[in-house]
Amino acid sequence: MAWIAGLWIVNTALLLIIAVREVRRPAKALTWMTVGLVFPMIGFVCYLFVTNPVQMRRDKLVSSHQNPIVLPPLCGHSAAVIARSLQPLSVSSLRTGSVQILTNGMETYGRLLQSIQSAQKTIELEYYIYRNDHIGNRITDALIDRALSGVNIRFIRDGLGSRSFPKHAIRRMKEAGIECRTIFPLRFPWILSNLTYRDHCKIVIIDGKETFMGGINVGDEYTGMKPNTGFWRDTHMRITGESANDAKAVFEAHWKLASPDIPHTPITARNNPESVQRSHPNNEYPFPFGKTERSAFGWEWGSELGTTESTRIAKASSPEDTPSVYIQMFEGNPSLPTPVIREMHFICLTQATRSIDIVNPYFIPDADILMAIKTAAARGVRVRLLVPQRVIPKVAGAASRTYYGELVEAGVHVFQYNKGVLHAKVMIIDGEIAELGSSNYDLRSYRLNYAICAVMYHSDVARELTEQFERDLAEATPYRLEDHVNRPSSERMLDQAARLLSPLL
Repeated sequence: MAWIAGLWIVNTALLLIIAVREVRRPAKALTWMTVGLVFPMIGFVCYLFVTNPVQMRRDKLVSSHQNPIVLPPLCGHSAAVIARSLQPLSVSSLRTGSVQILTNGMETYGRLLQSIQSAQKTIELEYYIYRNDHIGNRITDALIDRALSGVNIRFIRDGLGSRSFPKHAIRRMKEAGIECRTIFPLRFPWILSNLTYRDHCKIVIIDGKETFMGGINVGDEYTGMKPNTGFWRDTHMRITGESANDAKAVFEAHWKLASPDIPHTPITARNNPESVQRSHPNNEYPFPFGKTERSAFGWEWGSELGTTESTRIAKASSPEDTPSVYIQMFEGNPSLPTPVIREMHFICLTQATRSIDIVNPYFIPDADILMAIKTAAARGVRVRLLVPQRVIPKVAGAASRTYYGELVEAGVHVFQYNKGVLHAKVMIIDGEIAELGSSNYDLRSYRLNYAICAVMYHSDVARELTEQFERDLAEATPYRLEDHVNRPSSERMLDQAARLLSPLL
């Protein structure tokens, strides 16, 4: 029996280590201590494995911020207060630019391909998920074409999210002259200490003056026409102007962090373009006009995207960009002590005076964000939260449901989107401030993911996103307090168990 007592003492000491290390994050500490109690010794080893990163601390991406924050007189009081409060957290000073909102994958990919084909000097891409499927091949082929024409291209992918992207595709890109890197690849030594730290950004920068960012990765599912996935609602945007410098600063920091993919291949393709084969036979783009692809999905997708083509890509047919938008860019970075995206969300929520509209697929907030939302409703701000009814993984949806009851009780209007997958990440404040990016409302996004978000000050941008919000509400069901109370006991227990694991999701 002495060895049992010794094991108990050692395990207790290890749990105290967890408590001391995570004293600033009690929810996370409680979760890991519970794991340690259920799985003595093993729990502590798992804790070290997923929460003890290689030291990668660097200075925060900020300018001197000495320039005064001046918004147009048409902007309200809350916009001025939020812009001034967010300035110390932003990548750089308040910028101006034009914004085009993109509300689905088809529109986004069509516009992105147009910009890639028009690139003259540089293209920089950074994605959490980059698949080797129909849409991935189309974009890869377009990139290779531009690289063979002399455009300098750099490509970053996340080691976990893009783990299925094959080496032969990377080799094709490198042979064309594209520089490829991976953030925290699933190989030694990264997998030992950085498995839980992920690059959640979706950034494309064209010629240093045009930026794509938001919630859309590269994959067939984002077109909304992939079998077994179904309709997909997402929001992305295209920004032109000064803000591209801020996005590029974020990309450069992540480029230094990433590790090169596979040994360098001598670049001979630019002198011999025929040596680089396309993703599809006969050197054709996937889904060419007038040809039947192997599946109904492939043919339909190709025809839809093909309508944007002239030679290969046609002129933009989307609405005009919104001019003179004031923009602040923010980088989420797990190596920094301050969770920048979380602080940005908190300031926006606490300074709203009339309305708050939030769309997010993973709503598992910490206590401060939850209180900011509830107190906003208490002081008379109309707060509407739109979340998906279908959440992948299901454990995240279960954890999210545990918050709906107290939010509705506090006066927040909660809606569940039931048309398909809802993946948009948007917040609209007072009808004149809009936030859009790659971050969710959960602890992983705030403390473990690299992310990028933009706050925009312009009533036209806010109005366009609000109109899309209203259209999404037409496909949603209000969540009622009685729905929450009358859940089966088994569902309530599973939801609470999922919430206990929320710091690990």
